[in-house]
Amino acid sequence: MKFYISATGIKKVTISNPGAGFGKGSGGGGGCSAARRFSGRTLLLLLLLLALVLPFIFVRFAFLVLESASVCDSPLDCMGLRLLRGGDTSLKIGEELTRALVEETDQDVNGRVTKGSLDSFDDLVKEMTLKRRDIKAFASVTKKMLLQMERKVQSAKHHELVYWHLASHGIPKSLHCLSLRLTEEYSVNAMARTRLPPPESVSRLTDPSFHHVVILTDNVLAASVVISSTVENAVNPDKFVFHIVTDKKTYTPMHAWFAMNSASSPVVEVKGLHQYDWPHEVNFRVREMLDIHRMIWRRHYQNLKDSDFSFVEGTHEQSLQALNPSCLALLNHLRIYIPKLFPDLNKIVLLDDDVVVQRDLSSLWEKDLNGKVVGAVVDSWCGDNCCPGRTYKDYFNFSHPLISSNLVKDDCAWLSGMNVFDLKAWRQTNITEAYSTWLRLSVSSGLQLWQPGALPPTLLAFKGLTQSLDPSWHVAGLGSRSVKSPEEILKSAAVLHFSGPAKPWLEISNPEVRSLWYRYVNSSDIFIRKCKIMN
Repeated sequence: MKFYISATGIKKVTISNPGAGFGKGSGGGGGCSAARRFSGRTLLLLLLLLALVLPFIFVRFAFLVLESASVCDSPLDCMGLRLLRGGDTSLKIGEELTRALVEETDQDVNGRVTKGSLDSFDDLVKEMTLKRRDIKAFASVTKKMLLQMERKVQSAKHHELVYWHLASHGIPKSLHCLSLRLTEEYSVNAMARTRLPPPESVSRLTDPSFHHVVILTDNVLAASVVISSTVENAVNPDKFVFHIVTDKKTYTPMHAWFAMNSASSPVVEVKGLHQYDWPHEVNFRVREMLDIHRMIWRRHYQNLKDSDFSFVEGTHEQSLQALNPSCLALLNHLRIYIPKLFPDLNKIVLLDDDVVVQRDLSSLWEKDLNGKVVGAVVDSWCGDNCCPGRTYKDYFNFSHPLISSNLVKDDCAWLSGMNVFDLKAWRQTNITEAYSTWLRLSVSSGLQLWQPGALPPTLLAFKGLTQSLDPSWHVAGLGSRSVKSPEEILKSAAVLHFSGPAKPWLEISNPEVRSLWYRYVNSSDIFIRKCKIMN
């Protein structure tokens, strides 16, 4: 091998093979020997290219080493695999994280949160950073933290629901103010003590040609809204006669209100329970009825208390509503004795105090009940397989044979709150006696037949004696947390019933429907203004 170096500089290097040369040979004409020439400029470009590429290779190599330390068992093996496969990092981490979460879930089947679990994402980051946890430890801590947060959210929702129901048990300051001012007015103002009804209208109290409406209530404001809304929407308001039954403590303010507002109302009778002279037998049955309802209430409350109020999902509101103090109120249970309260009446419409009337009710007295005792809404505006209120399974314990043999759990229960009663037909039945019998059966069955309240035994006593009314007569459930009835249904309904804890006079009531009730409050009355009812 020979080297030829140019004298003018290292511009060219020629490497020749000694076995080749110039001359003439048998192979043909003369030729040039094979040579490899490397240009200096090409060599310089090659070095420059390496200088640019090597830093990137180094960074990639370092990244793979660091990444493999947390993902792979052997960093060198995993690094080599990444170099060959192109580094599917996200997929590998995802598979490892999924497997770690599954393993952690299997180890903690009951979902219990261990003491000392982290409370925030910042704590999690610090834990992972300072202690250099692997991905399995990350999955374990993350799962425990999420479970703990989930339980906190569930607990907060549960407490919010409990507090919401507790708020419904109180009497607003404005209503308390109204009762006190009216009681004071009764003692100093002779007009507030005016006889109700006036002597010339007393004969209407038992006249069957008039439309008799019965209201059992201890709420002055609510009673005024029921009557004012009924009168305002009546075609012939002079045909209506209202019978208000209240307790002894509310009699004075109730009388004072309607005595001073008699000019804008038809015939109104206000009667306190202390003014009734019932036989000893009726008094005994009423006391027995109240005692049994109190026992059912206490048993239900104790069961919930023993379970730390750990309700099953979907039963929170029903269980809490059953513990409402109104379930023990005497006025709430006396409707089963209506024929004895009004022995001279044959047909009445019973309205709860939490309703507002939007349409003329006169045609209710003309309804043919087909020999039945009570007319009520059973079917719903929402279509087939849809109840306007609740089904029997929401009130009764169908695991008990006494209930399962008498009722079908998926049947709709008829709505109370706006009902037509044929008292003449009622007196020919044993409904009141059947009610008392069911109460005694409840005691002998360990108080396990139904939830607290007056309606469950009433549904049993009136079984087979109910005539269905058109659903447009009565829309209920407006006192629940969410109103499900469409706006057009609410506007067209004859009676809107604020059944549920959120009564329209409470701050927790639904603002979407509260205005439908407040429009009938007498805002011009001096006591309404002084007690700031409209606020």
